Amino acid sequence: MLAWTVALASFLGAMFFSEVMDLEPCVLCWYQRIAMFPLVLILGIGAYGQDRSCLRYALPLAAAGWLLAGYHWLLYKGVIPKDLQPCGKGASCADVKLEIAGFITIPLLSLTAFSLILLLLVAAHRKFQQ
Repeated sequence: MLAWTVALASFLGAMFFSEVMDLEPCVLCWYQRIAMFPLVLILGIGAYGQDRSCLRYALPLAAAGWLLAGYHWLLYKGVIPKDLQPCGKGASCADVKLEIAGFITIPLLSLTAFSLILLLLVAAHRKFQQ
């Protein structure tokens, strides 16, 4: 249920940034959304039905999203050169669009959300293995 809450908050945050604040998502943001949005349904259905098998579907999505978010954050921070960004048209993946408190960025929020979801899913998996 906690992993679903994080996924739902991430979904709502992404919608707020793009629809209310009118921030255009970059290519990496779209890929991360592709990994995050189904987690809202998968984890919600799994939590409602007390179905452990949802972990089998949620873990790979969360892991893929975490890798994308990590790459995006490193690109955003300048650790990965801007030449290696997958963005060609539209918004740049390396541009600073929003910064809260001087260091909290959209890629950092995404990386944090995927990290929390992964930790919670691994903990749930271990609990069910006992």
